Amino acid sequence: MLDTLLDHTTFTEILSDMFVLCGLAVAWHLPLAADGTFCAVERFGARFANRRGLTLASVAAAAIVVRLVLLAWIPVPVPRIHDEFSYLLAGDTFAHGRLTNPPHPLWIFFDTFHVNQYPTYMSKYPPAQGAVLAVGQLLGHPWIGVLLSAAGMCTAVLWMLQGWLPPRWALLGGTLLLFRLGIFNYWMNSYWGGAVAAIGGALVVGALPRLLRTSRARDAVILGLGAAILASSRPYEGIFLCLPVFGVLLAWLFGRRSPPWRVTVPRLIVPFCAVALLCGLFLGYYNWRGTGNPLLFPYVLNQRRYFRVPSFVWQQVGLPLHYLNAQFEDFYNGWDLHYWAYYRVNSFVTAVRHLGMVVSRFAYVFIWPELCVPLITLPWLLRDRRIRLLVIQAGFCFLGSYLVLGFLPHYAAPLTATVFALLAQAIRHLRHWRYRGRPVGIGLSRTVVLCAFVLAPFHHADFLDPSSPDIEYRAVFAAKLNVLPGEHLVIVRYSKDHNSNNEWVYNAADIDHAKVVWAREIPGVSSAPLLDHFKDRTVWVVEPDECPIEIKPYSSPPPGSAE
Repeated sequence: MLDTLLDHTTFTEILSDMFVLCGLAVAWHLPLAADGTFCAVERFGARFANRRGLTLASVAAAAIVVRLVLLAWIPVPVPRIHDEFSYLLAGDTFAHGRLTNPPHPLWIFFDTFHVNQYPTYMSKYPPAQGAVLAVGQLLGHPWIGVLLSAAGMCTAVLWMLQGWLPPRWALLGGTLLLFRLGIFNYWMNSYWGGAVAAIGGALVVGALPRLLRTSRARDAVILGLGAAILASSRPYEGIFLCLPVFGVLLAWLFGRRSPPWRVTVPRLIVPFCAVALLCGLFLGYYNWRGTGNPLLFPYVLNQRRYFRVPSFVWQQVGLPLHYLNAQFEDFYNGWDLHYWAYYRVNSFVTAVRHLGMVVSRFAYVFIWPELCVPLITLPWLLRDRRIRLLVIQAGFCFLGSYLVLGFLPHYAAPLTATVFALLAQAIRHLRHWRYRGRPVGIGLSRTVVLCAFVLAPFHHADFLDPSSPDIEYRAVFAAKLNVLPGEHLVIVRYSKDHNSNNEWVYNAADIDHAKVVWAREIPGVSSAPLLDHFKDRTVWVVEPDECPIEIKPYSSPPPGSAE
């Protein structure tokens, strides 16, 4: 874990770690420092937390208002990652009232990462994140959808916490989430975060205690809606999150404490099954429109066509695939293959290394460093019957994450509400810790919370971005071309040493009618059909690997270099 952390640690993060250590040292020796001020804040928070509806609205408003205020310092994000462009394609498609797009006859020049070109042209990813971006696009910009989804995540998680914890501890957990993931993190400041899946997980886990207490049809619908969001965003991880919940519900339904079937069938089973059926029908139709098979997900189709590296640790690498363009060769037969070779699990050493990767990436985004401190109460958490299911669920989901070859922190997004419920409960236990009669737990818990607020701007997790900052020139050039008269075609000419993570060729849903079209120049393949097809456009060329990067009127490549 330390190796991964040190690889990606900046000087600022080292200072933040030292800040936490110094704060803990002070709290240990002076646990009741500034006790009057802290008590006043805690009393106000306890009173405010009892107004549950107001707290739900407040945390959502805080996420939106604070982030908008910060726009002068943290502007609207520019897409940089393969996944972001793919999700934006889905958002543009949905915003135009379509589930997918017809294949382009010259798709070979537009082929790019994480996008299916045939039988239809569309993102490979499940539709939920694209739907959020589509809402944002209809409101003026796709990032508005990200902003709203982050606010929705904060509200949904706080609602879940209110079902599991006393109001003031629920508010603490929701506030920690707001500062940790809701404002500064890449979930808010990119187009490929985990807010949507976190909403789904929070609804599922939050509906459970309410169903067990009141058996209301509304909560059954919320449970089904949460499961549907997970199925449409992170279905694999969603299964691991939902299985413990459904297991408890089934045991309760067939147990002695369950209401009679004449109550549970119309109030619980029918509403949940109705939502689940609608979700299944939609996903089947979505798959059929995208792949021609209601049971074949676009993601699976893309994996079969492009990837030789498996998704899970127990699978073997496939036979080499041949790609027409050098960027695919470099990525799928180079970078991706090396990644698999390093993180595959085929011995005890590689199993431990893979475990370290999963733990370090998860910890870096969710809890490192200040929120790791409450984990010293883990023995108490494991004996706490009130949250035993959450502990089991966390372990179950962690097992699912471990089985994924290329784990990234937002893969664990469905578990977000559970994580912050456990953190709030851990701080609750920590607060009661005494050492030789001294209330050190009070000081440590206050220091943890204070550090979480003060250090929030430094938890941005830029190490997840493997691309070059040069990709931002793409957005600059696109903005310039969008204000010029006429329509434009940009030919992207890569060098032999191009970094395949720095991809420029991504397009809108309707390629032929887009203001700016991006196409790759493929050595050995004539660009004449492309130029003929777009003969009415102004043609430009950009070479991302040149310094400085410029966009220039198109000229044919030197003899023998491209065509």
